[in-house]
Amino acid sequence: MAKAASEKNTRTWSEVLPERKAAIPEGLWLRCTSCTKMVYRRHLEANLHVCPECGFHNRISATERIRQLADEGSFQELFTGLAPTDPLQFKDLKAYKDRLLSEQIKTGAQDAIKAGTMFIKGREALVCCLDLTFMMGSMGSVVGEVITRAIEHATKTGLPLVIVSCSGGARMQESGLSLMQMAKTSAALAKFDNAGGLFISVLTDPTTGGVTASFAMLGDVILAEPNALIGFAGPRVIQQTIRQELPEGFQRAEFLKKSGLVDRVVPRSQLRSEIARIIDYTGK
Repeated sequence: MAKAASEKNTRTWSEVLPERKAAIPEGLWLRCTSCTKMVYRRHLEANLHVCPECGFHNRISATERIRQLADEGSFQELFTGLAPTDPLQFKDLKAYKDRLLSEQIKTGAQDAIKAGTMFIKGREALVCCLDLTFMMGSMGSVVGEVITRAIEHATKTGLPLVIVSCSGGARMQESGLSLMQMAKTSAALAKFDNAGGLFISVLTDPTTGGVTASFAMLGDVILAEPNALIGFAGPRVIQQTIRQELPEGFQRAEFLKKSGLVDRVVPRSQLRSEIARIIDYTGK
């Protein structure tokens, strides 16, 4: 009996006690990149991905943006059959065709844009959203073509046009083909304006490069999210070029509003109401 008891007592704690599970599931809490405070993921999502502690507006995908803007179940996607190609057979650190495939697998999207009709608080509009999760929302031939078709559709139907921009600029892998989209989208907007259409441009973080130099700054009304980076070249490049210290908050939404380049800085929670109010005001 003594021998049996001795053998029983040699069992390790890992054999006696049940396996402990992690107290906090991974990803349940997130650290805000602005105030560095820990934020409960579900609270952040319920707050439209805006930090409830400091109000920092996190970047979101085109899919999430549409979910936030559209009345439930009202979004009807258009121009879904367009996919990018590699006519220049471009290669940097990675072949462009391989980069495209990787981005398509990662995001489940063909390119860096979603467009379609939706109702925003009962007002029908044609909305385009650039997608920062796909190659930094860069504008290649597909992005330019979708925006142009959306503008032409809005011209034909008389719908208000809303474009939500978030982009690193023209897509370098398509070279001159991407730069041509600046002129193409701007020309389509000129026809839309001549037809009396309403174009609301929404600038989010970041809106830079060829997107800023074309359709993003051509809105009848230009809205921006708080603290969004908006500009053509980055502030560091500008500072090195002019060799002068830049003002505090340079190229941020609030600075551009004071300079007259942005009409209103609108928190994400108020964006739906603001767009609906503008549509009502203009009677479009």
